[in-house]
Amino acid sequence: MAQHDPHSFVHMNCGGCPIRHRAVCARCDATELTTLEQMKYYRSYQAGQTVVWSGDRMDFVASVVSGIATLTQTMEDGRRQMVGLLLPSDFVGRPGRAIAPYDVTATTDLVMCCFRKKPFEDMMEKTPHVAHRLLEMTLDELDAAREWMLLLGRKTAREKIASLLSIIARRDASLRLEQTSGQIVFDLPLTREEMADYLGLTLETVSRQISALRKEGVIGLEGKRHVIVPDFDRLSEETGDDSDGGFLN
Repeated sequence: MAQHDPHSFVHMNCGGCPIRHRAVCARCDATELTTLEQMKYYRSYQAGQTVVWSGDRMDFVASVVSGIATLTQTMEDGRRQMVGLLLPSDFVGRPGRAIAPYDVTATTDLVMCCFRKKPFEDMMEKTPHVAHRLLEMTLDELDAAREWMLLLGRKTAREKIASLLSIIARRDASLRLEQTSGQIVFDLPLTREEMADYLGLTLETVSRQISALRKEGVIGLEGKRHVIVPDFDRLSEETGDDSDGGFLN
């Protein structure tokens, strides 16, 4: 997923935004976009920088324009668990909720399109397109959370790695308005250490499974981050997901 200079967004109108077709403003008409133009501002964060701490007051909501962030919860004894990824077009913050429930940390250099919470909440009341799109995104997030429960609870290490690669490949293709079929090429936004943390695996297991997928031709690697998937259907088969409605072949 390409990184962008945050300064390149400052004078960009909403119609030219790279996440426009997937973001919370996706269904807005020209008048609504003009209103958003007047409200928005951009924030940029360096890799490793905290966007907001759990329990802090969050006075803005935002869409991820470029880069990746993680959602993390910390237990009383200091143990931490990564509970979600924020990819380009994902929405950060919740209208009507003042306190952040998770730590949000930039995994890569991050650019977000932000709106002060109160003006955004007021606009939601007057703009059904924004409220409807946010509902759609919330339901998609719920589906993703259920998918992740399955991944963490029941899948093998190989299936977990294949599933994560598949999720990132699908999002990257969607942002590029490309089909998820045939060959897919994308940049992996997470280090192997971060993948291990997110998937509940050891670093050695992640490295071993990635190497096995590469040796078997399921994926190709250029360096550590550039991933080539020769056949997306074959990668999908490695996820262990039931794609035929539950019928045995």
